[in-house]
Amino acid sequence: MNAPVSTIQQRAALYLRVSTARQAEHAVSLPDQQRQGEAYCEARGYQLVETFIEPGATATNDRRPEFQRMIEAGTSKPAPFDVVVVHSFSRFFRDHFELEFYIRKLAKNGVRLVSITQEMGDDPMHNMMRQIMALFDEYQSKETAKHVLRAMRENARQGFWNGSLPPIGYRTVVAEQRGAKAKKKIEIDPLHADTVRRIFSLASQGDGTNGPMGVKAIATWLNANGITTRDGGRWGVGAVHQILTRSTYTGRHEFNRTGKGRKRNPASEIVVVDVPALIDQAIFDAVQARMKARNPRVAPPQVVGGPTLLTGLIHCAKCGGAMTIRTGKGGRYRYYTCSTKARQGVTGCTGMTVPMEKLDDLVAGHLEDRLLQPQRLETILTSVLDRREERTTRKRAHIAELNKRATEADQRLKRLFDAIESGIADLDDADLKDRIATLKATRDQARVDAERAIASLDSSGRKSITPDMLASFASTARQRIRIEGGGYRRDHLRALAQHVEVDEGEVRIIGSKSRLFEVLAGKPGPGTKLGPVPSFVPKWCTRQDSNLWPLPSEGLSLAPPINARSRR
Repeated sequence: MNAPVSTIQQRAALYLRVSTARQAEHAVSLPDQQRQGEAYCEARGYQLVETFIEPGATATNDRRPEFQRMIEAGTSKPAPFDVVVVHSFSRFFRDHFELEFYIRKLAKNGVRLVSITQEMGDDPMHNMMRQIMALFDEYQSKETAKHVLRAMRENARQGFWNGSLPPIGYRTVVAEQRGAKAKKKIEIDPLHADTVRRIFSLASQGDGTNGPMGVKAIATWLNANGITTRDGGRWGVGAVHQILTRSTYTGRHEFNRTGKGRKRNPASEIVVVDVPALIDQAIFDAVQARMKARNPRVAPPQVVGGPTLLTGLIHCAKCGGAMTIRTGKGGRYRYYTCSTKARQGVTGCTGMTVPMEKLDDLVAGHLEDRLLQPQRLETILTSVLDRREERTTRKRAHIAELNKRATEADQRLKRLFDAIESGIADLDDADLKDRIATLKATRDQARVDAERAIASLDSSGRKSITPDMLASFASTARQRIRIEGGGYRRDHLRALAQHVEVDEGEVRIIGSKSRLFEVLAGKPGPGTKLGPVPSFVPKWCTRQDSNLWPLPSEGLSLAPPINARSRR
């Protein structure tokens, strides 16, 4: 008599997943998957030992906490279960390569993957069928993503917000109801808008006691003054940096700006949405320039924060190389010396060595005496103001052309509507409908472009230079440039000069009229900062579009004697 064959009950684990909250509310909801999975295990005599639930996670990658926990358990020795049960293979993965990779990884430890709705055997034919179905799942996932993105881009083109949490300083409001779907736009949130403005103010002007602040200093200042984030938490460097670099605050939100790998998408795929502006474009641009100049990957940290006045600006006129600091007598004396000569000797360059203190005083004094005078500033900036006036004239002409285009389109629309009312034209005519739609689009776009151009013109108009501004700027700069031992002196000097060349018998100080105008227009008035000035300019542009300004040579006593000759 044969003994009965004993059967060992297999242990099973359920893996349940949905991609979105909307999906969880419909046919493939988590409770429905769990109910079907438990019934499947009971029907086949599996012992259900664990359930892994993944709400709101995509199956195109393995960055899923519960998925990783399940894989870790399934590949451990001994495995706590023998079978992983899923509703369909697409719940496990929507990438055919990754699906096969993890199936084989589990199989090496004796764990099988089975689907409730797609039962397969272990023979080669069923394996091939599973792989084909995985390919279709992957294709469907990519097609769905493409159609969703296309719909979201169209939604953005119409000026609506695509559902994500808006940046701090904004809030969403229902702008239109289309059936059961509410179309939303964003508006300025009065509760947090001042926080954003304060952050940009600290980055461009400081808090009144120091100069423009860096990201870390701003976060420290906000926390010290009891200003919290939108969620009531403390500020960190990342949150402040994100605000300072977000172009949405200038009134232009870029949807679909980056793709996979955080790489910037082509301009044709980016949709620009007009939103209420919180920050003036000029202030935003100045903050970006300053942050870029302070970036350690662009400027060496010792140049940004070091105590030396001319570090990063001073160059040898003979070889074009930078001049570095050399000390003598145990550090009691400091000199600027040609770095090429220091590395290669006189065969590389016969450049000069100049006492640091004397050269610093020479440059600062020459800027005080020759540049920072109202009459001199007016002379220097005349050509810049002339060019701005020309641009203003062109902008006004462009605005007039846009208004004319909008008016003509509106008049043509009225004539078409009159023809429809009088029975001359048929509203059901497809060509007539297309013509009306085209004219409406032309009119509306012309109006939007005109409004944008008017706003730009108003913004530039507020930066007009007056004699009082020149006098106040010159006086403030002469006072601040002489502060010893602090960042003000370096920052202010770099706003006035971007390149200093040392040659036999003279020093050439070179700057940009456009940069000087930006600093002057940034924050006029007595008792104010000199505006958004850079802390380092790593490379000097040798093109002549900066309109260099000449000053006559003036002899000053150095050892050896050096003359200062300024150009801008």
